[in-house]
Amino acid sequence: MTDISNKNEVCIFIGRSGCGKGTQTELYIKKLEEINDSNTLHIETGSLLREMAKSNSYTSKIVKGILDVGGLMPESIVISLWTDYLINNFFGKENIVFDGTARRLYEAEILDRTLKFYNILKYKVIYINVSRNWAIERLLARGRKDDTEEDIEKKMEWFDKEVMLSIDFFKNNKNCEFIDVNGEQTIEQVHNEINNKTFQK
Repeated sequence: MTDISNKNEVCIFIGRSGCGKGTQTELYIKKLEEINDSNTLHIETGSLLREMAKSNSYTSKIVKGILDVGGLMPESIVISLWTDYLINNFFGKENIVFDGTARRLYEAEILDRTLKFYNILKYKVIYINVSRNWAIERLLARGRKDDTEEDIEKKMEWFDKEVMLSIDFFKNNKNCEFIDVNGEQTIEQVHNEINNKTFQK
């Protein structure tokens, strides 16, 4: 196998609901492609799940039902989606940016082993760090029908219980460059901090 770790950027975005992760992921990819002539695979778990839910398979119908009620998807389904995407779309030359994976410890461990399988020996994790209260205020302010106080509280509890285990895993992983970013800033300020900590070296 060829070591692509110094030629391609592989980055995982992680953070609480409401932290602006999706926006920052898109800005990061745009900046990345300005300075790196490789194409970028944007692996966004939510999009993969919504696409899967459009088909008529039995599995897809179950996935759609879980999405409709904002339920928690089994790790096996999430992992199968991004592994299948890599198998069919990664040819060893592309940058890879993950958004929405890995949110549970088991997913983080599998993702780390998968990257090693592809001989990606170093990768970045960008943690958009916001407080629980800040995230709650942002989610309530955007006024989506699925952003009830009860649902938001469940999301925060789940993040503290499950996602923080993944964050700790990445923090202590020698293969990972863990980048902690203050998410309680303007979009431009967060983007600039990410740029300064990832590209200005």
